Amino acid sequence: MSVSCGIVGLPNVGKSTLFNALSSAKAEAANFPFCTIDPNVGLVNVPDPRLDTLTRLVKPASVIPASVEFVDIAGLVKGASEGKGKGNAFLSNIREVDLILHVVRCFDDPDVIHVEGSVDPLRDIDIIEQELILKDIDILDKRVSNLKKQAKSGDKSLAQQAEALEALLDKLGEGIALRAIECSDLQLEALKDTHCLSHKPVLYACNVDEDGLPNGEQVDAVQAVRAKAEAQGDQVVVFCAKIESEIAELEPDEKQMFLEDLGLTDAGLPKLIREAYRLLGLITYFTAGEKEVRAWQIRQGTKAPQAAGVIHTDFEKGFIRAETIAFDDYETLGSEKAAREAGKMRQEGKEYVVKDGDVLLFRFNV
Repeated sequence: MSVSCGIVGLPNVGKSTLFNALSSAKAEAANFPFCTIDPNVGLVNVPDPRLDTLTRLVKPASVIPASVEFVDIAGLVKGASEGKGKGNAFLSNIREVDLILHVVRCFDDPDVIHVEGSVDPLRDIDIIEQELILKDIDILDKRVSNLKKQAKSGDKSLAQQAEALEALLDKLGEGIALRAIECSDLQLEALKDTHCLSHKPVLYACNVDEDGLPNGEQVDAVQAVRAKAEAQGDQVVVFCAKIESEIAELEPDEKQMFLEDLGLTDAGLPKLIREAYRLLGLITYFTAGEKEVRAWQIRQGTKAPQAAGVIHTDFEKGFIRAETIAFDDYETLGSEKAAREAGKMRQEGKEYVVKDGDVLLFRFNV
């Protein structure tokens, strides 16, 4: 399944530096606005120690982790919804992603210009948020107009949808993002396929300088962002784009030494990737054999036949059962054979909801 995170923010906040650290695809990072025009796209592996454990136990010929697509979208500016800074094109890029990774500058550096002339993370967040809201107003205005025209045929449900969206337009007009509004079922139904920008989940990535590590949470700017995020149900991670880009160039053994020198136990990017994965509503199940150990991503709440269909549509069509081992049991017992002998391999049918970390073997017939 394909899911993507759009990296957004004002120019010169560290978006492209973050993207370069996340992905082997290199985006241009420069000290001037709009150096990224066309969005850069990179497929990023999801760090998962459980996959490492299965690899150690099974010793397969190949290992394939789960992955998430990250899209580096050019910096937005005030007036983007009116086309400033090529804003309409950039906002269209955001419509295509599933989650917004909003990079917020939380450091001072006179050598790195700020498009607004000063560093103020809450102001910066509001600039981006309002541009997303203004674009959503435009989107929903057009949808309401179309619904009203169609409702003239006598379809009451279309008239009800138009009314439901008009109530949301009132809230947007007050500067409230759609994701912060408790929508009714009718409103949620009316919002389907609109791809409204302020309705997407948001993960704020607070970019601090090296001095802000390892106690990034104590930085005043970060605390201000976290308070704002908590008030509207968003999430926050703290990282240093400069440090992460340096870590990305190191060998594994060098990375650990580098982190220890900085007083860190883990880099910021793995946390960021895992949090984005969680906010996308994704979980992981595994298949494990001598040829391949692989992590498969599915939506939380997916039943066994549909989880099998992620591997191949034939698996779903001809689904018989899923032979299931909980990861903890697999790790404790050390192998599929040992788990089976210990009675820890369960036979699950079509109504089984796959759990995060399940190790699965699908039986099917086509």
